Amino acid sequence: MAEDDLNDSKAELSLHSSGDMLRHAREQKNLSIEDIAKTTRIPQRHLKSIEAGDFAALPGRTYAIGFAKSYARAVGISEVTIGTQLREEMDEQGHAAYQPETSGYSPANPTSIPPKMLAFTAAGIGALVLVGYLIWRTLVLEPSSLATDINETDVAGEVLDENQTGTPQVAAGPAPAQTGTVVLTATEKVWLKIYDEDGERLFEKEMAAGEKFTVPADAKGPQILTGRPDALTVTIDGQVVPALGTAERTIKDVGISAAALLARGEAGAGAGTIATQNGNDDSDTN
Repeated sequence: MAEDDLNDSKAELSLHSSGDMLRHAREQKNLSIEDIAKTTRIPQRHLKSIEAGDFAALPGRTYAIGFAKSYARAVGISEVTIGTQLREEMDEQGHAAYQPETSGYSPANPTSIPPKMLAFTAAGIGALVLVGYLIWRTLVLEPSSLATDINETDVAGEVLDENQTGTPQVAAGPAPAQTGTVVLTATEKVWLKIYDEDGERLFEKEMAAGEKFTVPADAKGPQILTGRPDALTVTIDGQVVPALGTAERTIKDVGISAAALLARGEAGAGAGTIATQNGNDDSDTN
């Protein structure tokens, strides 16, 4: 009697195919076919074929087993069990040696096969394009030749009086507030990287138009790297400050704390003031 019960249990279990097991596990987790497709990057039509046991609709035995194992991992059941059972089911249905349909195709005319030289030429062109891209990326995103120009813009409040000895002078005026909330707003698609003075990355992505990033108030000497400073609007407590740069020049290691931005603005304003004073002195002398 006990042996009959055991046989009945095994018969009941055998009624559940690998597709049934996967579907049941998916439904237990309240997941849709679309959810599984997004997780595994397997087309929904293949997932549905696996659940239905329609192996002829799949691209091949190896792919079918691989897809089923990925499906199993996504719903949290044993991929080994699913793989073994799927092999048995495919064997029973006559798919023991099933391969993609295209695997049996061969050119009717040997002359239609592309020559090896064409393949080598294509590979060479691809390599040249890759090298060119890497060189362009290095020059645009890491322009070491621009380091001197960029560092010069970080000097705060110093103005060179060309009519005197060339000694830098600090423009007089009230000291600006050194704190405030700095917000970067993208006016169009732009890639940027924000990091602190120790090189620790704080933010890095390609921002869409209208997207904002608030510089952490506790960041230690925050700086920016971007190839499109003109695509960013910078504000401190809602007040727009001068642009970080132009479209033709990549900026790197430019300070974007409130203190650094205000210092840049004061430097520009001081230069204008002294230039005006020099113009007045020249006219009085004449």
